[in-house]
Amino acid sequence: MNYSEEELIREAFQAQKRAYAPYSGFEVGAALLTADGKIYGGCNIENASYGACNCAERTAFFRALYDGERDFSAIAIVGKPKTSDTFDYCAPCGICRQVMAEFCDPENFRIILARNEEDCRVYSLKELLPLSFTGSSMKETQNPND
Repeated sequence: MNYSEEELIREAFQAQKRAYAPYSGFEVGAALLTADGKIYGGCNIENASYGACNCAERTAFFRALYDGERDFSAIAIVGKPKTSDTFDYCAPCGICRQVMAEFCDPENFRIILARNEEDCRVYSLKELLPLSFTGSSMKETQNPND
């Protein structure tokens, strides 16, 4: 099934409602679209030990990866403070961008940052993570004489 950006954004808003953010109060939702049309939702999940927190984007990716998915076409991300009614563009953190680089085509994977269904910005992974470090980077930097 082909999903429009608006439908994917709606799914991200639904995921955002499940966020567990008692410490930061910043609630994020993500909807990850596989190449074959499945959607995996994710929300941020905080912990008193901040290092144990997980972002919405990675939650969506890890759910999909667990189900055996490896081919992704887009992700919609929404976020706002719990105390606000207004959403702003919520870009993925560096760790989430690195996870995307592991599994997504940098030219064709779309990252949709939305304030609402009509107001969004769309980026390629390459735009948000130029000069990324991937598995092929390790192969390129290895010296066979070492």
